[in-house]
This record gives sequence, structure tokens and C-alpha cells, in this order.
Amino acid sequence: MRPMTVVQLLPALHSGGVERSTLEIASALVAAGHRAIVVSAGGRLVEPLLASGAEHLTLDIGRKSLLTLRHVLTLRNLFNEVGADIVHARSRLPAWLGLYAVRNLPAARRPHWVTTVHGLNSPGRYSAVMTSGERVICVSRCVRDFVRQHYPDVDPQRLQVIPRGVDPAQFPRVPCQDRRARLAVAQAHPALAGEAPLLLLPGRGTRLKGHRHALQLLAGLHAGGVPARLWMPGTREPGREAYVAELEQQARSLGVADAVLITAPTAKIAQAYAASDLVLQLSDKPEAFGRTVVEALSVGRPVLGWNHGGVGELLQHLQPSGAVPLHDSDALLAQARHLLAQPPTLPSRIPFTLQAMQRDTLQLYASLAG
Repeated sequence: MRPMTVVQLLPALHSGGVERSTLEIASALVAAGHRAIVVSAGGRLVEPLLASGAEHLTLDIGRKSLLTLRHVLTLRNLFNEVGADIVHARSRLPAWLGLYAVRNLPAARRPHWVTTVHGLNSPGRYSAVMTSGERVICVSRCVRDFVRQHYPDVDPQRLQVIPRGVDPAQFPRVPCQDRRARLAVAQAHPALAGEAPLLLLPGRGTRLKGHRHALQLLAGLHAGGVPARLWMPGTREPGREAYVAELEQQARSLGVADAVLITAPTAKIAQAYAASDLVLQLSDKPEAFGRTVVEALSVGRPVLGWNHGGVGELLQHLQPSGAVPLHDSDALLAQARHLLAQPPTLPSRIPFTLQAMQRDTLQLYASLAG
């Protein structure tokens, strides 16, 4: 495989699955002797990106403004100057800018165009740009099926399923009897001390993540004599104060405020999984993949989630007992009680690994670049 220069485009590098995938591919490119460049508005993940040996160009290509169109020329010049072999777009507005920039280059200097469909966005002309790649990476089978259903003119040969993956070294299996993680979490968050069952719902503080379902579930468990606690790391973020206040009010109304902890994102998410007894994935909007599922199962903790989208796909494959019909609160409560009382046997090996995702993506790049 000859050395390649790959440019990835996304709005920013704050947090989230798209951002993490970008860093994971950039580090794999550098480790394999290639040049990795990321273009975004920046964010807290720029530092680890640079530490991996990749490069970053700060450009606000995610802002929905007519002024953003001026970045097409900047991108065109960048692709030309660095001799880009591959341009890989991971979000819609950056994809439109990147596509125009690529098309404005002479054919002899035009890089190959790759897109990844990371989400199940509303179908339409604006979203269709994510299906414009010479190769379109789908992060799960349900994403591929979604693309084929809503964009029937896309050649199926251009679609390639490359699931997101978990690094077993970063999410090692921890026996349920090992309480060291719970003790460490309790030391950092005294509200979580004790032996009561711990429910974990990690994720951003957005309404679609299903925090209200988790609070209702907690209240149901308490009403049935299960004194569980609920930790929601990642919910408390700048700009989310009003939403957090709503959740705190809901917890008070349900009588479970003393059993709920809402915190900022944790840098020790693997430890958080290991400290928990049951991990929740209750997003109202179907997720394209559901990284939480594979991370929790890699650590050895059962997952309970709605049976739709990528989360349902993963649960049906890896832990069917955790898949509950969408918004069936009675079934959710019943299955939570069951999983807490009788933890299921979990797969000894998670087939969706980071290494496989990196390998398959680099092979896709190489197949285009020659």
C-alpha cells in the first residue's frame, strides 16, 4: 500500500461518535505511514488528534451560513496543495463544501470522494449528499437498509458496511464480583456509594437520548422495592442548564431525586460501565450504530435498550434479552427487574472491534487510491 494523504471533514471536534471515529481513523492512518489531515472548527479533541501525529486545519465548515460557502475555495486549495488522495466527509454541510471543492479541481488532481452515513437523518436533497461518495460507508446494516430504502438510485455496489468498533484494551472485561470500579466511582461521587443496583445512562444532554424514560424506569423500580440508583454522565454540559433543570424537576416529582446523579462527561467511561449493574440506551430517535452497547458488553455489563435502529440490531445479535419494544414502559420495567435479578450470560468476545473498523476503512481508501 503506497503512502496516502487522507483529508477528513466534519463540523467540530468536541465529543461524540463521529468525532471519535475521525480520531480513530486518523491515528490508524498515521500508524500505517500515511498522512492524516482533519478539517473542522476545532474543539477539545484537537489535542489528542495532534498527539496521534495527525494534522488539523481550523475552518468553520459546519456553520449554516451563506458565508460558509467561501470555504469551498479554501478546501479546493488545500486538497490541491497537499495532494489529497482521499477526501472523506462525515457530516452534511462539510460534505457539500467538500464535494464542490473536489469537483472544481482538474480531473488529474481530483481526490477520491468518500462519505460516511453516521446517522439516520431525515431523507431529502440536503441529506442526499452523504450518499454521493464513490464509496459510501454505512456504520451498520440498518443504515445501509435506510439508504437503500430512501435513496433507491444509489448503486448498492457503492455501499459498504463498516461497523463502528470497540477497543478491547480500552474496555476490558471486568467480573461482576470485582467491586473496585464501584468503590472508585463512589469515592468520586459519594451519592453513588453503597450496594444498591446502579443504572448507567451515558450520553449528551439532549432530549432524544431518553433521560426521561430512565427516570420513569427508576421510579418504577423503587415502587417495586428495588432501591436502584441512576447515574447519567454527560448530561450536564454548558448550554444544557435548562434541560438539566427539567430532569431534576422530573426526578423530584417522581420522588427519586435522591437516587439520581447528573454529571458532566466522565473521562473514565470504561470504569463507569464496570461500576454499573445495568447500562441503558433509551434514545427516542434510532441510533445508527449504538457504540454504548458494544462498549458496555465488552466490559461485561448487560444493556437494556429500545429495539430500534442500530441499538436494536446490536442487541438482537449480542444480547437479545436487552431489546425492548420502543416506548413500552411496562416491558422496560419488567426486563430491568429481570436483568438485575438474573444477569444474562454475555458474549465472551465482541465481534465489532476498533481494529476491524480501522483495517476495513484503510483498505477501502487503498482500493480507491490504487
